[in-house]
Amino acid sequence: MSTGFSPYQLPAEYSDIRSATRDVCDAGVAPHAAEADAAAAFPQASFEALKAADLHAPHIPAEYGGAGIDALGTAIVIEEVARACASTSLIPAVNKLGTVPLLLDASEKLKQRYLPPVAAGEAMFSYCLSEPEAGSDAASMKTRAVRDGDTWILDGVKRWITNAGVSRYYTVFAATDPEAGSRGISAFVVEKDDEGVSFGAPEKKLGIKASPTREVYFDSVRLPADRLIGDEGKGFSLAMRTLDHTRVTIAAQALGIAQGALDAAGAYATEREQFGKPISGFQAIQFKLADAAMKISAARELTYAAAARSERVDADLTYFGAAAKCFASDAAMEITTDMVQVLGGYGYTQDFPLERMMRDAKITQIYEGTNEVQRIVMARELLKGKAFG
Repeated sequence: MSTGFSPYQLPAEYSDIRSATRDVCDAGVAPHAAEADAAAAFPQASFEALKAADLHAPHIPAEYGGAGIDALGTAIVIEEVARACASTSLIPAVNKLGTVPLLLDASEKLKQRYLPPVAAGEAMFSYCLSEPEAGSDAASMKTRAVRDGDTWILDGVKRWITNAGVSRYYTVFAATDPEAGSRGISAFVVEKDDEGVSFGAPEKKLGIKASPTREVYFDSVRLPADRLIGDEGKGFSLAMRTLDHTRVTIAAQALGIAQGALDAAGAYATEREQFGKPISGFQAIQFKLADAAMKISAARELTYAAAARSERVDADLTYFGAAAKCFASDAAMEITTDMVQVLGGYGYTQDFPLERMMRDAKITQIYEGTNEVQRIVMARELLKGKAFG
């Protein structure tokens, strides 16, 4: 029941990326998804499968030891991984989220130090922006970095940090000039083993249970001056530019979850019989499947269009990144709910993957900017005349 086609023909390299990723996920990710979800444990076996195929951080350029897959190819990788296991898809997605600030603004020395271990699968990278009192209002963060000679002293708390405790490296945003508001925020690389870094207990979540989410604490963490990413005071702008690119990865994740749900429900509908025939023969079921396929097709086109803009860094990337993330995640939540309904009582049980997919879909409407924030972003771009037309 896969609708993984596109009305326009993508170059063969992208079909090859999809096919190779799907093969890896069918063999090495999907079999572990339910167990990892039930145990709320990091999917180590799935990570190893991705690592062996060089799909754990596919976006890292070849000059740093990576696969060098472009933004569209990376979106396809994340889509296919999410089709099998949403939690596992956060490995390539968050590796990208954590490293894009370096790729955008870091010194060559910093890139050469931190990107190759991620490319080799020896380390993961997380992104620390949100705080207990600074979610959507990220500029009001309380984490501070104070200069002390040739070092910085970092103090504060970050919340909702994906893969915290598993990742070795963290891109951390902190106020270096609190009086300057958003223009007084800077970005740093922090290592898990830096003295003064610690982690809270794993959050008990509705979905993406196999991806650990923890608070990260910084207690007088002393950082060398060369851990600064880009220029002092440019961190908030860097954080927003990063999200322009990585909202595309959340769109891809949502797209993959929705596709997995349609595939599972379609296969069930062709086998399950009621009133003497498969339920796929009933119009009520056909309409649900058709609506899901239609919305997935639309989400895929928008996501791929946004990915292409991410690769080119087009002027309308902000709009398209927000639009793709918002549309695809809203569609995923609606589609997974409908696909649970297709299975009826079975859809509500853990014997089938639909209930997990429904739970996993919800977070895509929330993280990397809630969909309410995405609509604000889109409206601002429209009113500034930066969105299409």
